[in-house]
Amino acid sequence: MISMAATKYSLMELMTVISAREVADGEVVFAGTGLPMLGVMLAQKTHAPGCIIIFEAGTVASRLAHLPMSVGDPRAMRGAATAAGLNEVFTFVLQAGRVDVGFLSGAQVDRFGNINSTSIGADPRHPVVRFSGSGGACDIACLAKRTIIIAKHEKRRFPEKVDYVTSPGWLEGGRSRQAAGLVRGGPDVIVTTMGVIRFRVDTKSPYLASFHPGLTPRGVAEETEFALDIGEAVETAPPSAEELRILRDIVDPERVFLK
Repeated sequence: MISMAATKYSLMELMTVISAREVADGEVVFAGTGLPMLGVMLAQKTHAPGCIIIFEAGTVASRLAHLPMSVGDPRAMRGAATAAGLNEVFTFVLQAGRVDVGFLSGAQVDRFGNINSTSIGADPRHPVVRFSGSGGACDIACLAKRTIIIAKHEKRRFPEKVDYVTSPGWLEGGRSRQAAGLVRGGPDVIVTTMGVIRFRVDTKSPYLASFHPGLTPRGVAEETEFALDIGEAVETAPPSAEELRILRDIVDPERVFLK
């Protein structure tokens, strides 16, 4: 794992900065509670002031001054163009194809970015472990133009194939997603506690784009059950002093999530 004594930032701060860098100015971003909220707020206050934040509870185009505790926190409504409800956000915004980026996570992520947040075990009717399920994650995975996956990096969490496809990624790779009728979207990047994984354009096979400071590409591969191409991996660029200042002093000064 990353030695925090050898760095001037925490793992949560590093992952937040990486996530923020994935957001482009002007993009419509569907963000959830926790790290996604931190990342999109940091992006809005640094390189992407024109990004539009969508929250599941019903707010569109929020201009956050204080970090909300959750997507339903009244602070999420500050400066919003619309404060409606879940149904409006999922139909008139997400289903209509207006969401550029969606943040997702789950208990398992396989080689093609399929996510399991439903159950562990071969038979979902009699699972070994039962999780909370999809919520809105399946809708986001199917309908956003691209998705960013955030995951804890452990071998058991990165199997060759997930036990249950809660949120579809690239399915079986290649053009299988389009063949299944999912005409847009798909996972763009997986930000983990060990590195950053991306997908080949044609085959959708995964490769390690970067590994976090203090780790090695081989170490990341050893904590991944599926084959991971590490040939092009470079060390993850650390947060800049300005990114850390804004994150700590403006985005989450009360350390709600940056504990």
